Amino acid sequence: MTRVLAQYLSLETAALGVIEFALSFALILAALSLSDTPSWGADPSAVAALAVCVAFVAAGSVALVGLYRPGFSRDRRSMFVKIAVAGAAAVALALLIVSGSHAGMSRRTVLWIVAMLLVWVGCVVLMRLAFAALAQRSLLTRRVLVLGSGARAARIIAMLRSRYAARFEPVLVAPGERAPALETLRQQRIWGIVIATGLEDDGFAQALLDSKLRGARILRDTGFCEQHLGRIDLDTIDAGWLLGADGFAAGRIDAAVKRAMDIAVSLVLLLLTLPLMVLTALMIKLDSPGPVLYRQERTGLHGKPFTLLKFRSMRADAEDAGNPRWAQLGDPRITRVGSFIRPMRIDELPQLFNVLSGEMSMIGPRPERPQFVEQLAEIIPFYRGRAYVKPGLTGWAQVNFPYGASVEDAREKLAYDLYYVKNRSPLLDLLIMFSTVRVILFREGAR
Repeated sequence: MTRVLAQYLSLETAALGVIEFALSFALILAALSLSDTPSWGADPSAVAALAVCVAFVAAGSVALVGLYRPGFSRDRRSMFVKIAVAGAAAVALALLIVSGSHAGMSRRTVLWIVAMLLVWVGCVVLMRLAFAALAQRSLLTRRVLVLGSGARAARIIAMLRSRYAARFEPVLVAPGERAPALETLRQQRIWGIVIATGLEDDGFAQALLDSKLRGARILRDTGFCEQHLGRIDLDTIDAGWLLGADGFAAGRIDAAVKRAMDIAVSLVLLLLTLPLMVLTALMIKLDSPGPVLYRQERTGLHGKPFTLLKFRSMRADAEDAGNPRWAQLGDPRITRVGSFIRPMRIDELPQLFNVLSGEMSMIGPRPERPQFVEQLAEIIPFYRGRAYVKPGLTGWAQVNFPYGASVEDAREKLAYDLYYVKNRSPLLDLLIMFSTVRVILFREGAR
């Protein structure tokens, strides 16, 4: 595993990205070199630079739709749909870039570029099918030896067998057994050891230390969840761990960069989506009685309340008794227009004004209603820790976990929110923005 953008990336995923980038570069370079457009060959370095730009666009379109995410091959239908979307986006953007760089691009050049990108799409399909075949044979699955018994070990194993089954295969070893030697680990293709228990037995601990010093990968369950699952394990941390852990800090420069990004991105999005917002407001007004905008009190930075803006997607009397309610799957309170704008996240667009005013950020934990915050803080440890950064229009929890509508869902989302609070950076924000496009495009997790 290698650390990229504040999270760990598997070597096979990194290799797949490098191969696809190199392939797209080679094909586009060939298309430009073989075209009959005058002066393409006059400056080989300019042609190569253009090919690099198009290759980045092609590889970026694949990443944008989530085809480098773990388990991308588990649903074949979804995989093919995403490849088709990525291919269409790559062709359109490639033609835009090439035509913008050379006004005299001929029809033959266009056909060459389209043909090469279609070949590239075919190669992407073949590579994904090859990965899927290897995954089915568990050749890309990492075998993880879980040391421990009881709830901690059971929780790690259940987690790996559900959402992360495509990446990890857990093997349980009770702490009373003899610690496996390094040779045994290699014979059994054990990728790493996760310690989900105390190490009161000095002999057992010494055997593990010997394996670690000889090259074995050994992690505590807390570190494993953070580094390889992108979340903080709430059941294994305490105030002492939080005090001693790295991260949880952002200097003035980072804050200034984030604020500048918020202003720039929100202004651009407001300009781009203004026609859509006007159309949405008109549709809401015609669809059901009530105001176009829905104003709701939410909890912001350091617990300070603010008024959040949304397009109204439910009936005006959705909370006629004044009691806050979580939205449920197939909620009958949702209007006809709401059933469209909620999955597409169009109802969230007015929050760009909250971002401009500084009450929210583009990236951060989603702001909750004060009533829910009080309720959840009494049940879930460290829940108020998510309020030490500005709430966001989108966040790490939103791109990794479906819409939450229960206390248990709130607990799961907090595991991702705390990961973001601990590891936040401009690069991680950029990754979340790109991932949000995938969530919106394929309507993941909406209710």
